[in-house]
Amino acid sequence: MSTLLCIKAHPLDESASVSVAAAQTFLAAYREANPDDEVVVLDLYEEDIPLLDRDVFRAWKKLQSGDSDSLSPEERRKVERLQQLSDQFVAADKYVFVTPMWNFSYPPLMKAYIDAVAVAGKTFKYTAQGPVGLLGGKQALHIQSRGGVYSEGPSAAMEAGHAHLENVMRFFGIPELTGLFIEGHNQYPDRAQEIKKEAVAQARELALAF
Repeated sequence: MSTLLCIKAHPLDESASVSVAAAQTFLAAYREANPDDEVVVLDLYEEDIPLLDRDVFRAWKKLQSGDSDSLSPEERRKVERLQQLSDQFVAADKYVFVTPMWNFSYPPLMKAYIDAVAVAGKTFKYTAQGPVGLLGGKQALHIQSRGGVYSEGPSAAMEAGHAHLENVMRFFGIPELTGLFIEGHNQYPDRAQEIKKEAVAQARELALAF
């Protein structure tokens, strides 16, 4: 049995979000094809995702010096939550990231989540030869909606969300981040329904092979 962790970074549901609708189709098909697997959906807009702020850095410094008793309630809450998130991420076998493109990247909560799970000794380690990822053998998929076309053409170099996730996954030891891009539905409104329909069909196909 495998565990699939779906990390959703969109404030809207499938009725208003193309990426969330495609993700719902993907998860339904995946569950049907893999009934023994565990599927966990982490909605970042409904969860506590601590930022790496002053409390966190103070807490880390106290913990490194062995002074855990002096942690404030807020410092303790934040570092314990960060540990929960990173432990959950490491325990999963497969990852599905669901985001829209916002300002050429993705919502800030996804960056906050990546910061939470990028932990030395858990997702990567430092060696004399440089950092080494610790999550080899795992799979990752990014479902991203884009109002314009960014997979090719003059705007391709402007896309930073999927590019960042690709770098992070490689850093963690996952060599490939598969992309399902739903793009152009705002740029070409006359083709919007066709684009969405194709994305849903692609999501179903990807789920059967994931």
